[in-house]
Amino acid sequence: MRSLTLHLKILIAILVVLGISVTAYQIFVLGIPVTEDATDDLWNIDAKVEFVANPKDPVKIQMFVPPLSRDFVSLNESFISNNYGVSVNRADGNRKVTWSARRASGNQTLYYRLVLTKRYSGEKIKIKGPTFRDSIAVEGPEKIAAEALLAPIRQHSADVETFISEAIKRTNNLNDDNVKLLLAGDPSTPHKAKIVELLLSIAHVPVEKVHTIRLVADQPQTPELWLRSFNGNDWLYFNPETGEQGLPTDRLLWWTGDENLITVDGGKKAMVTFSLNNSEMNAIRLAKLTDENTDANFLEYSLYGLPLQTQQTFMIMVMIPIGVLVILILRNLIGLQTLGTFTPVLIALAFRETQLGFGIVLFTVITALGLSLRSYLEHLKLQMLPRLSVVLTFVVVLIAAISLFSHKLGLERGLSVALFPMVILTMTIERLSITWEERGANHALKVAIGTLFAASLAHLIMSVPELVYFVFTFPAILLILVGFMLAMGRYRGYRLTELVRFKAFLKADK
Repeated sequence: MRSLTLHLKILIAILVVLGISVTAYQIFVLGIPVTEDATDDLWNIDAKVEFVANPKDPVKIQMFVPPLSRDFVSLNESFISNNYGVSVNRADGNRKVTWSARRASGNQTLYYRLVLTKRYSGEKIKIKGPTFRDSIAVEGPEKIAAEALLAPIRQHSADVETFISEAIKRTNNLNDDNVKLLLAGDPSTPHKAKIVELLLSIAHVPVEKVHTIRLVADQPQTPELWLRSFNGNDWLYFNPETGEQGLPTDRLLWWTGDENLITVDGGKKAMVTFSLNNSEMNAIRLAKLTDENTDANFLEYSLYGLPLQTQQTFMIMVMIPIGVLVILILRNLIGLQTLGTFTPVLIALAFRETQLGFGIVLFTVITALGLSLRSYLEHLKLQMLPRLSVVLTFVVVLIAAISLFSHKLGLERGLSVALFPMVILTMTIERLSITWEERGANHALKVAIGTLFAASLAHLIMSVPELVYFVFTFPAILLILVGFMLAMGRYRGYRLTELVRFKAFLKADK
């Protein structure tokens, strides 16, 4: 007995741990939202390209577009142009679009539009980078000034991260004579970044420039320069003005390197204007779109990967264990008497179409009339199988009559009575009549009321939208329910209704 108890405890623990682990993985690693009304940001980015074309020359415009290899994924990307050929190429970790035309003249306008969202996957795409670089050649006073700056940088740093941060801070100290010499009167951010790159190259620390767009709606945008370096495991991003480490979550990496955003052959006065707007979309819908537009398949192997019609069926099926759990608690802990365990659950499922109030009325009417017929058939001394056949036929005729009568009165809700399981109604009538004969009318009435109450409560709980979404999205939660049911299987304690049952013994003791 002890080994069986230990076996049961181990089995329950395995089921509960497995259910919690899978659910936690879906929530915290895959990022699947816990509630159905959760929304995520959807960004629309427009880049407007304007330039003046030379009428006698072929036109070729090249512009960097986001590689979308870090934290974002593209849901839609379009290149809007008139009479221009379009091609997109990858090089050195960047993506570049090329617009080309044989002839064009005057003011030209091209558009690049991108719809993106956060990458909806637990694993972010990791891109490796160099961990060593050769020194940039420098001579004369610049070399002496660079070495003078590097001495305190080495002294006040412990690793690559602190070394780069300290180099940036020293370069931004415009009161330092060595910094003034290296900047040569140009304190702009790109030039500071160039000096930082020089200092780091002498220490053989690779660094590259990255250009980002800030995801802020309805504000003018220009690419913002950052620096990054690969430490062997991850990319470290640094603000070239402050040395602060860590790229903010609202930054979209647009391109890397020293090249300009746009180059124009056969034209002049090129200008790019960015405009952004933000909207929200249902998180699960967004996750599906992310799966469709990437190689991710974290929803493909969930119930959301089924056809829509099948999903509707499973949304009902996964709630049946919840209804069974309700009946289990009502019977084993509270002591409510019902016609079995599954009959109330099946009646609760029928209430989904009839709605609760109308369903109770239909169930009561059909059961009462069926019991009357069952009582009459008892006097004919029929065997059980013919008797059940007659009751089943009567239930079918009664359902058809109620549906026709409701339709004539304009009560379309009455048409849903056909969804009541006819076999379940027939067996309910049969079992209630047997209970009536064996234990009396009061007990049969008590069991009927208990069944109807349990079915109503199960229907209300099984119809909670938040619960339906949660169980359908995280079906591993059913393993926890199985563990609880196994634990309930060993419960031998008192039920709540037995407190009333044994109340007389308490009075006798006094």
